[in-house]
Amino acid sequence: MVVSDLSPAPCASASSRAHPKAKPGYGKRSVPVQRPPHEGDFVLLPERERHIAGYVDALPDGAAMDIKSLARSQPLYGQMAVGSALRALGVAGHLRHVRCLSGENGEQVRWVTRTFWSRTARDNEWWNAFLTAEERHPAPQEAAEAAATSAPEVPASVPVPAQPLVTTVPQQRTAEPEPVLMPVPVPVSQATAGSPSPAFLALAHLGRADSRLALSAADCAALEQAAAEWFARGVDADYLTHALTAGLPASVDSPFGFVRRRLRDKLPPRLPAASPAAPGTPVRRLMVECTECGAPGRPEAFRDGLCRPCREPDPA
Repeated sequence: MVVSDLSPAPCASASSRAHPKAKPGYGKRSVPVQRPPHEGDFVLLPERERHIAGYVDALPDGAAMDIKSLARSQPLYGQMAVGSALRALGVAGHLRHVRCLSGENGEQVRWVTRTFWSRTARDNEWWNAFLTAEERHPAPQEAAEAAATSAPEVPASVPVPAQPLVTTVPQQRTAEPEPVLMPVPVPVSQATAGSPSPAFLALAHLGRADSRLALSAADCAALEQAAAEWFARGVDADYLTHALTAGLPASVDSPFGFVRRRLRDKLPPRLPAASPAAPGTPVRRLMVECTECGAPGRPEAFRDGLCRPCREPDPA
């Protein structure tokens, strides 16, 4: 019996051409010492997971790995199917979601979310050792991305058409009075009204990230202080949005109560101030993220990419 098309994965050029690139610091990260791709890769996985694995494997490092971007860039599966496939690939040992505290000395330190990808399925011991080493040594992608973002753009030279030589006779001009600059009045509403805080704006944009978490203006104002505590612990709006929208149920009856609960339960730890380091030394912390609920923790606290509550659910 002949079996054809064991790995219905898109080719690298087709998948990477339309797929968006993640923000600097985020996105896909391939683990080192990857073997060359083969048509039999992921053959033991179910059809849906085999397709998503082949698609992700063909993406370049730095590609966006959020569920919406993956579902938007390939037509076969929607967001819920892609989310389920990513969780299954984490259990199979192909990926780990990781939160890293990254930043250069003297610059803003922020949390970023990365997805480490392995073409070969790895066991828990291998992932724990790799992530421990990754926390101690800076990843080479960070230096390249920092150099790319800090390099100034050089505008392309525009050819100037040749102009005919015209000789002009200077004319005497009478002195013109200098214009008097009058102050422009600022509207009272613009001068006194304060702009919304980053925490309020992040809550207001949750509905655009996922309609199940649409909040009213009054809801955002009531939850603003709780979200501001996240920002005080070094996270940014992208990190907060990802933490609140990861692993949503099929329907959310009370977006306000759901977001309030997650703001309290998933609050990141307050890290101590780092000791002074040499200029250019990156400040790094690393926490693994559960592929089911998104809860962060140390690598050794996870098995198959799952935290204890997700891999040992309460019978009640």
